[in-house]
Amino acid sequence: MIPNLTEQDIALMSRIETALENHEFKAYYQPQYDSITGRLVSAEALARWIKPDGSVVSPAEFIPCAEKTNLILEIDWCILYEVCRFLKKRRTENHRCVQIAVNFSRKHITEEGFRQKLCEIVDSYEVPRELIEVELTESAMMHDSSVIVELVSDIRSYGFNVAIDDFGSGFSSLGLVKDISANVLKIDRSLLSGNCENEKERIVLESIFAFAHRLKLTTIAEGVETREQLGFLRTCDCRLIQGFLFAKPMPEDQFGEACSKRVIDDYNEDILVTQAPASATTLLMEAIFEKFPLVIMANLTRNSYYMMAYENFSATSCPSTGVFDELIIHGTATMHPDDQELFKTTFSIDNLIAAYNRGEKYVKTVTRQIGDDGIYRKVETTDFFVKNPSVDDVLVVTLCQNLE
Repeated sequence: MIPNLTEQDIALMSRIETALENHEFKAYYQPQYDSITGRLVSAEALARWIKPDGSVVSPAEFIPCAEKTNLILEIDWCILYEVCRFLKKRRTENHRCVQIAVNFSRKHITEEGFRQKLCEIVDSYEVPRELIEVELTESAMMHDSSVIVELVSDIRSYGFNVAIDDFGSGFSSLGLVKDISANVLKIDRSLLSGNCENEKERIVLESIFAFAHRLKLTTIAEGVETREQLGFLRTCDCRLIQGFLFAKPMPEDQFGEACSKRVIDDYNEDILVTQAPASATTLLMEAIFEKFPLVIMANLTRNSYYMMAYENFSATSCPSTGVFDELIIHGTATMHPDDQELFKTTFSIDNLIAAYNRGEKYVKTVTRQIGDDGIYRKVETTDFFVKNPSVDDVLVVTLCQNLE
C-alpha cells in the first residue's frame, strides 16, 4: 500500500479509476486575454470531473488524492488527449485555434518515456506542437535542478512552449528560473490580494515583472478578479490576464465560441489611454532597438559599460558588460584596418571626456566594421552624453546602427 493514504483516499482512488475508464474527466478552458486589447490569445486547460448525472466533483477534492498516487499522471494525459482532440476538430473545421496550456504534475519529471509520449500524442492528432504549452508548477521546478533544466530544454527543442505555473506561491528559485529555458511565467494568484493596495505587495510584483521582462519571459497573471488589479498589472506591463474578471473556466463548446469572438464584449479602450508608463517605455525601447540594434550604457568616470541590446547587429561577439577601455579595444579590432585609428581615437575615454568638458552633446563617426559573416559594412556609432543628477560621473549612451 502507498504510504500516507487514508481509507477515504483509497475509496476515492477507486472512484477516480472508474471515472477514467468511463471518460468522465473533461477539459475546461479558461481564456487568457491580452491585458491591453482584451483579445483572447491563449487558454489553460483544467481538469473537471463530470459525473453521469451532470454533477461536478471539485478539483480540490480529487487532485490532492491523485497527486499522492500515479493517478495524476493518467488524469494529465487524459486532459492532453482532450485538448488535442478539440484542436484537431477546430483545425478540421477551419476554425480559429489558440495555444492551450496543459498542466503536468511534478511526477512526470521522473516518468519514463514522458518526452516521447508527449510528442506521440500531439503528433497523432496532427496538432502543431506550438499550439501546446507544457505547464509545470513552480514546486515541480524544485526537483533535481539538472534534471528539470534538461527536461525543459528538451521539451522546448521539440517545438513546445513551457510555462512555469504558480510562480511566487512559496517555492521561488530565481536562480532556477534563470537557468531553465521556459518562455512563460505565470504569476500565482496568491500575490494578488484585494485590489493591490498593499505597498509591499506592489513592490514584489513590480520586481517579478521587471526581471521576467529582462529574461524575455511572457508574463501571465492568474486569479485576476477586479478592475483595480487589472489596472495595476498594466502598470507592470503584464502581458496576459487570466481570471474571473474576464472569464471562468468553460466547456469546449463555450470556449470555441469565445475563440471565434476573439475580443471581450464592450472592451474598446484606447491603448494610448490605458497603456501604462512601463508598457509605453517598453514600446519606446522596441522602437529604439529597431533603429539602433546595439545600445550601450557607459560610465566614463568608472571605466565601465553595460550592453542593453545586441540584436540583429553586424557583429555579435561583444561581451555584455565589462571595462570600457577593453570594449574600445575589442571594437577597434573589428574595424577595417583603415578605420581602426579613427575609431580608437574618437571613442577613447580621454577624447570623450574632453568633448564633454567642451559642452558637446555627442560624438559621432562612421566606420566600416566586419560582421560575423566576414563582410565589412558601414556602421554609425554615436555617443550621447547624459546626466544623472545623483552623481557627477560622466555617462554616455552609445547608439549603433548598420548603414548598409
